[in-house]
Amino acid sequence: MSLTTAFRSERRLLTVGFGALIVLICVASVDALAVLRQVRTSETRIRDAYLRRDSWMEDIRTSIYQSSTVERDYLLATTAADAQRERDRWREIRLKSDGVIQAYSLQTDDRDTRLFNTLRTDLTSYWQLQEGMFARPVHLKDGRFDAEEMRDRRRSMLAVVDRLDDLHTQRLLADDAKLSSTFDEMRARLLAVLASCVVLGVLLAGFTLRRTLRWEAEIEERYLEGLRARQEAQDLSARLLSAQEQERRAISRELHDEVGQSLSALLMEAGHAAASVPSGAAEVRRHVDSIKRLAEASVQVIRNMTLLLRPSMLDDFGLVPALEWQAREVSKRTGLLVRVTAEESASELPEEHKTCIYRVVQEALHNCARHSQAQRVNVEVHHENSRIFLLVEDDGKGFDAQRVRGLGLAGMAERVHHLGGEFSVRSRPGAGTQLKAELPLASPMIH
Repeated sequence: MSLTTAFRSERRLLTVGFGALIVLICVASVDALAVLRQVRTSETRIRDAYLRRDSWMEDIRTSIYQSSTVERDYLLATTAADAQRERDRWREIRLKSDGVIQAYSLQTDDRDTRLFNTLRTDLTSYWQLQEGMFARPVHLKDGRFDAEEMRDRRRSMLAVVDRLDDLHTQRLLADDAKLSSTFDEMRARLLAVLASCVVLGVLLAGFTLRRTLRWEAEIEERYLEGLRARQEAQDLSARLLSAQEQERRAISRELHDEVGQSLSALLMEAGHAAASVPSGAAEVRRHVDSIKRLAEASVQVIRNMTLLLRPSMLDDFGLVPALEWQAREVSKRTGLLVRVTAEESASELPEEHKTCIYRVVQEALHNCARHSQAQRVNVEVHHENSRIFLLVEDDGKGFDAQRVRGLGLAGMAERVHHLGGEFSVRSRPGAGTQLKAELPLASPMIH
């Protein structure tokens, strides 16, 4: 399985795992919110029901106590108006009590129906008994009235009210217990979901960490392989450049030593032959002179080819004379005004540094002659401590250095980078071109 396929497979697995974890958390959150809403609603309902029933029981107690006060005031009334006022108060108290009983009857259930019916029956009998008392004429209100029986009825009703209050308290406690049980169930579910999330999260984190470490190792291995391949490519390129220079040197020597000497001998023989031709053999002399001219042209071509391949002065006299000769040759061929400024100590550079600088300048001048339409070119070579600096600058038409990158520039950069140097090109349309190279030396040069 390839690395890309493995990445895709494991990425899908991680996506499913984290998706399941998120879904689990969302489901747990929704369930918890629903249960909390249910608990809150139930708690509000239970509290409101308890407070409502408690208020009703308090209203019934108040009605019973107020009716006792009205009863006493009625029995002490001395005028018909006072007696009527007490009757009206009693009717208001009874109406309020009947309203409470009616409201309570709509809220009863199996747990308090029996006690409520008892309270309603006792209260109805109590009101009827008081109604009979208040219905008597004023002058007969003290007759045949059993105060003890009235007190017994009030005590009995208040006892029923107290029992209902106790029942309401027990109901509240039972409902609270149910809410606590519901809350405990919700907490248990949340703890189970939390534990599941923790376990799944730990598993996913462990899997992710293990895969990440494995991917990191594989990526690092690929990166090192790439670095090795790049280094091998650079080494191969360096060997190719070295082999190319050696081949150029060998070809140059062969041309100079073999072909050049042969042509020189041919030229000398042609001269001797021309001198030996009789004065009357004009046709023969003409052919001999033609052979001599061809031999001279061939010698010049071989000489130029030899110098272009590998100028002997680079090996014999050093870098500065080779650069100056190259500048003169370019000026003669193209009309460019090439000025070389170089320190004499530059000729003492290591062989590979001299070759690199010479080839960079050679390619730069070639590009100037072909593309820049420049009038002047400046070549500067100097050193500071353990570094050699090269500058080639022209006044040509320039180009966009960010977009245009030919093989010539790539070759120059490769030569410089192989020696651990830095290479840069600055140019823009209409502003000329500036080429810089900086090469390190193993040890500082001695002035």
